[in-house]
Amino acid sequence: MKVLDIMIITIAQKELSMLFSSLLAWFLLALMQLVLTWVFLNRLDAFLGVQSQLMQIANPPGVTEIIITPVFAMAALMLLMITPLLTMRLIAGEYQNHTMALLVSAPISMTDIVLGKFTGLMIFFLAVIVLVVGLSISLLAGGTLDFGLLLSSTVGLLLIAACFTALGLYISSLTTYPIIAAVGTLGVLLGLWILDIVAHDADSLIHQFSLLKHFENFNRGMIDSFSVAYLVLFIITFLILTIQRLDGERLHG
Repeated sequence: MKVLDIMIITIAQKELSMLFSSLLAWFLLALMQLVLTWVFLNRLDAFLGVQSQLMQIANPPGVTEIIITPVFAMAALMLLMITPLLTMRLIAGEYQNHTMALLVSAPISMTDIVLGKFTGLMIFFLAVIVLVVGLSISLLAGGTLDFGLLLSSTVGLLLIAACFTALGLYISSLTTYPIIAAVGTLGVLLGLWILDIVAHDADSLIHQFSLLKHFENFNRGMIDSFSVAYLVLFIITFLILTIQRLDGERLHG
């Protein structure tokens, strides 16, 4: 294994260890599990209430569309709200704890540091995604699932979580105060969401900047190449900006 890979894994393990030793991270994880399970059970109850009526329709929506799609949509919205609280200390916390100078002076590339921190939080978010997928698969006990739609929604949720994390990581590198990083990240994410809400024309250019709008395509079973390209480019852009920001810090001592 390359030294690059080892350093990224080491930093990711460190971030995971810090996350799982944090009461805030456990609280947010438990909150998401509680809310998503409540939404799942609520949609399941609604589906059972109209199941007899759906059977009279020629091509009725399936259990995946009625139950699982709303759960994934809620998961994306909750990730938007909690990500700023988890990314705020990734780099700003290093400044606040006066450990950033050690990282900058260490024989570690800024790319290793950024990718390690990014990977650590993404592994944490996988717990949320696994929960949603687990709830979905549990429905196999009483029916069938649209695995194509389930796969599309899962990929979309993974990409949107990566977008939130990359943006939060960059904003965390701009300040020495974690709370400012959290507010800044939440403000930008809400701003991108509001752009989608206020744009009346579904085909307008403004819609194309909304992360949740692109996620909706995945949550409808549409793995659109433009949405994939936009989300991946969004992730790469903010990771590169973070690396350049930290490289600048190292250059200026």
